[in-house]
Amino acid sequence: MINIINIAILGFGNIGSGVADVLKRNMALVNSAVGDEIYIKYVLDKRDLSQTPYADRAVHDFETILSDDSVSIVCEMLGGTQPAYDYSMAALKAGKSVITSNKEVVARFGINLVKAASENGVYYLYEASVGGAIPIVRTMKGALIGTEINRIDGILNGTTNYILTRMHDCSLSFDDALSEARRLGYAETNPTADISGADSCRKICILAAVAWGAMVPSELVHCEGITDITTEDEEFARSCGGVLKLVATAKKVNEVISLCVTPCVVLSGNPIASASEAFNAVKIDAGDMGNIMLYGMGAGKYPTASAIISDMIYAAGMRDKHHSERGWYDLSKVAEYADIRYAWCVLAQTSSDEIASVLPKACFLSRSDDECTFICEDISLKELKEKMSEMTVKKLIRALV
Repeated sequence: MINIINIAILGFGNIGSGVADVLKRNMALVNSAVGDEIYIKYVLDKRDLSQTPYADRAVHDFETILSDDSVSIVCEMLGGTQPAYDYSMAALKAGKSVITSNKEVVARFGINLVKAASENGVYYLYEASVGGAIPIVRTMKGALIGTEINRIDGILNGTTNYILTRMHDCSLSFDDALSEARRLGYAETNPTADISGADSCRKICILAAVAWGAMVPSELVHCEGITDITTEDEEFARSCGGVLKLVATAKKVNEVISLCVTPCVVLSGNPIASASEAFNAVKIDAGDMGNIMLYGMGAGKYPTASAIISDMIYAAGMRDKHHSERGWYDLSKVAEYADIRYAWCVLAQTSSDEIASVLPKACFLSRSDDECTFICEDISLKELKEKMSEMTVKKLIRALV
């Protein structure tokens, strides 16, 4: 017997309307995957929806959805933390699974929401909050569940990646590349969360929580954006044999967890270097399984909506199964950025002999009598600066080799 699974959509903006569009377009596929019939019973939004196909299902009071026991799945795409968090928590406590694309809520309140879902035997799913259509969360919670994740490196923001790609490919200035990204719809009118690195920061916090159960408050993460990137930085990256990307990294070494978001010179041998324009890429060091690479559209109406629907299918198909997810905990102390070992691209105004005397493992890319460019791997920023304290450093950028 075919059952009706009623869902509610909270927020009918770009992503919310995209969910409705994709559901309508792929309804036969979705219902076949679930084994029952998905039906949008309510759409909650402040706006007038009378001119949409969902006018007869529009509501403005969340209590209507909360009190309807026939609604088993709530898709939250409101944006911001409130009322999104309150609505999500209330829905979970009422025995309704919640699916979200709201990275701000997941990064800030994920500990409470994951716990509430487990306590009430429902699901809190957030694939669409990281990487758009890339199935990174499901991969980490499913295919990689039996392995130890050591490190995650990711290009997690399509806006910044588009800007840096255009600076690299066409030698555009940052301002010109940003203007182009706005014109094409890749950047918001106010792109601060993207270009400051805050968006990538929230996403790497979520991935760290999935990997290790440790939710790091975003304010504790060393975060640099791309607003100070110049064409000279791009030229330096190219001279090193790489491209400049905004990379979010999470590492776990000897039980010590560290997170950062910084511009990086990604060398051409690293698969992340191939991610261009608005695409995202994530590379996972998965211990015994080796390196795993995921690549795809990191944002956009339909890619993100598709991730929401993927979670919807999972929640609907597993609704009668016992559910218990590993809880997250608040990691209020993390390693200092300057103390963590990374690779670095360096341009120094000194001789290669002098560099070799203090950094014997330096790999030189170019050298002259009074200037050299080199890569130094597996060294902390603090140690690198100490060893080069008597030298003039003209460029110093984190690297992915």
